[in-house]
Amino acid sequence: MSQSQQDIQKDRPWLIRTYAGHSTAKASNALYRSNLAKGQTGLSVAFDLPTQTGYDSDHVLARGEVGKVGVPVCHLGDMRTLFADIPLEQMNTSMTINATAPWLLALYIATAEEQGADVTKLQGTVQNDLIKEYLSRGTYICPPKPSLKMIGDVAEYCYTNVPKWNPMNVCSYHLQEAGATPEQELAFALATAIAVLDELKPRVPAEDFPALAGRISFFVNAGIRFVTEMCKMRAFVDLWDEILESRYGVDNPKFRRFRYGVQVNSLGLTEQQPENNVYRILIEMLAVTLSKKARARAVQLPAWNEALGLPRPWDQQWSMRMQQILAYETDLLEFDDLFEGNPAVDRKVEALKDGARHELANLEGMGGAIGSIEYMKSRLVDSNADRLNRIEKNETVVVGVNKWTEGEPSPLMTGDGGIMVVDPAVEAEQIDRLTAWRSERDAEAVKSALADLRAVAQKGANVMPASIAAAKAGVTTGEWAAQMRAVHGEYRGPTGVSGSPSNKTEGLDDIRDAVNAASDHLGRRLKFLIGKPGLDGHSNGAEQIAFRARDCGMDIGYEGIRLTPEEIVEAALEDKAHVVGLSILSGSHIPLVEELMQRMRDAGVGDVPVIVGGIIPDEDATRLRAMGVARVYTPKDFELNAIMMDVVALADPKAVAAE
Repeated sequence: MSQSQQDIQKDRPWLIRTYAGHSTAKASNALYRSNLAKGQTGLSVAFDLPTQTGYDSDHVLARGEVGKVGVPVCHLGDMRTLFADIPLEQMNTSMTINATAPWLLALYIATAEEQGADVTKLQGTVQNDLIKEYLSRGTYICPPKPSLKMIGDVAEYCYTNVPKWNPMNVCSYHLQEAGATPEQELAFALATAIAVLDELKPRVPAEDFPALAGRISFFVNAGIRFVTEMCKMRAFVDLWDEILESRYGVDNPKFRRFRYGVQVNSLGLTEQQPENNVYRILIEMLAVTLSKKARARAVQLPAWNEALGLPRPWDQQWSMRMQQILAYETDLLEFDDLFEGNPAVDRKVEALKDGARHELANLEGMGGAIGSIEYMKSRLVDSNADRLNRIEKNETVVVGVNKWTEGEPSPLMTGDGGIMVVDPAVEAEQIDRLTAWRSERDAEAVKSALADLRAVAQKGANVMPASIAAAKAGVTTGEWAAQMRAVHGEYRGPTGVSGSPSNKTEGLDDIRDAVNAASDHLGRRLKFLIGKPGLDGHSNGAEQIAFRARDCGMDIGYEGIRLTPEEIVEAALEDKAHVVGLSILSGSHIPLVEELMQRMRDAGVGDVPVIVGGIIPDEDATRLRAMGVARVYTPKDFELNAIMMDVVALADPKAVAAE
């Protein structure tokens, strides 16, 4: 080796993570320890939907959702099991948790204290971003203002007690998943950060504010247009520096650094020819690693089969190896920024910044992020509709989807179908453990801790100390969230699909004619009820179906997320729906649809056609059809106009035959 090669000072690699958690705390703990042994350098915890939305595993809304998209954590015992034999003082842990972030952080701190850790040395992040939950992910609990206050509580508590912890991770990831353009992603995320900083500034001495601002981090998305995405990240760096210096007077450049973690785009992963997703993930990773100026601090990659279902440990390992090869085998970390001074890059960065500044000024005029939630939601739905329309018209090429669709069967899909399936018995076992926990704890201590927690919330004090005390007393996730609901109320987010039909979508004349003909035959406007049973908050698909159905002239019923099967059947009766459509992406489709179909029959509307969309394996689709489901749609069914004609045919076959 030459002297010059020896003298090269490499940059430190980013934190290498995989987003993981499933079925039980014990099984997830084994997965974490296995991944750490394979070279993972940080943890990224996925919680199941009941945990994210503040319900215990035995709540009616948790049915079918326990352990499906993450790990259930109902109490300190679950958190203790989750991190058994993992020294938290030495770990950097990211927890993707929002509405219940104060509670899960309280459980984490209590667990670390049990391990004997020095809490001031804990490192990691709670996502703790509620704005994007209202816009795109749907795991919110309380209204925006008290939610913003709790974000501030976490940041204020960490600033003095857990100073190395990132108390808030502004998450633009799901904004892009919901259809955001790069300019919207920049503006909406930065508006969220501004709202949080405005909340925090009065809470601390002026001289301490810069350091507190420096703890705010970001979690972003990187799509397939990797040059634009790389420029977007450079724009984020510049705009964040600009905001902290000009708006907040943060003079020290150290506290103005844009710190972010990333998971690259899942929206573009395809069910068709899923092996192509490996290339997509690699290209998207380059957007957040090639530019030293805007390189991610932590990277977690989806697996090639996430459009099909829950990735197996091997699938996650494959994605992790992708990171390791780039970080350790290539010479990327030996060079200065590869794009500095590039005129094409500079032009694109400036254009993105100008667009984001314009949108930020627009949001500011509406009262900032808190005051413009409905506007931002409608903009995202419109942008996503435009994106889908371009794919349908072949203006945007998606390999294997709308071009080069013929190919060889994937050998990766053999055996178990290419995904991991959570054992249905997991839910009953988790409920048994929860019941045992409740019976063995000190009931009086729990009662006292909950009373203290509620009193603190009512008087507007910081909820973190009382939450940690409640965690130690044995309070459960559902009990903690119930106090927040009781004090602050529960929020229902905007759907983004109200208003008049759009004229943007082309090629609808034939469908509109069919809808009109069906409506004439039926004696009233064709009524299409769209429901999201369970806790799945990924509403993008349901919104786009509702958006297109409205544009086709149907009378749509869509009340948003988090409905019980009973509520959907009641709506079907009240609205006299001609077709009922369900959207479920959490993997809980079998038990939820089974219950809904039985309730439909019991209510005397079993003859109303039901269609179901989601990430549904072929075997499950067969089971759903056997239950009486008329149509099953998966991500490969991207032609919304074809789905619209199916709805018309189910409501009135004569109308389509006439067409």
